[in-house]
Amino acid sequence: MELADSPVTLFLIALNFVFSFLGFSNGALVDKTIMWPYRVKREKQFYRMVTSGFLHADWMHLFFNMFTLYFFGSLLEKMFTVYGLGGKISYLGLYFLALIASDIPSYFKHQDDYNYRSLGASGAVAAIVFAVILFDPWGSIYLYGAIKLSAAVYAVLYIVYCIYMGKQNNDNVNHDAHLWGSLFGLGFTIALVAAIKPELFQLILEELKHPSLFGR
Repeated sequence: MELADSPVTLFLIALNFVFSFLGFSNGALVDKTIMWPYRVKREKQFYRMVTSGFLHADWMHLFFNMFTLYFFGSLLEKMFTVYGLGGKISYLGLYFLALIASDIPSYFKHQDDYNYRSLGASGAVAAIVFAVILFDPWGSIYLYGAIKLSAAVYAVLYIVYCIYMGKQNNDNVNHDAHLWGSLFGLGFTIALVAAIKPELFQLILEELKHPSLFGR
């Protein structure tokens, strides 16, 4: 796939890199833009649900999210265009709405916790991954770059993992954002297909008839 085929994905990646890079050395910027439910509730700073999605904790966090965004985002950007699902407008809508949707559960859960903060594009990236899985459920995904699974199997394991880890609440990862971002991406795309191209459901159902544990 040529770079010219995915200008919106490249723009989002560039925006993430620039904003995150600035945040690495600017604590005041991070303080004003990170997802901070306590302040969102009291100062009505709802913009944080979007701005926090362009901040990352470190280079590894940023690289992993952008690496995933490049491969899945480029594919989805093309799919939305080829399938006549609103193209780049729908793709941008999914990305930004997923940032918000993935933060809403964290907002209600931690709105009275002064010390809780979160950041990263993971919610939106997870939404894009699950949107792609809807169209190609038996495609191959390599877990940790080595374990080959079908996308549908990966999706089930990912959701179970997010629910389990979210209940454990013993690390610094916002598993709730990952979970709800994934579910939002799936729901958004199903609704988009139903509203614009319902005939695509036949293609999706046809794909589901040919299951594969390890992908094609």
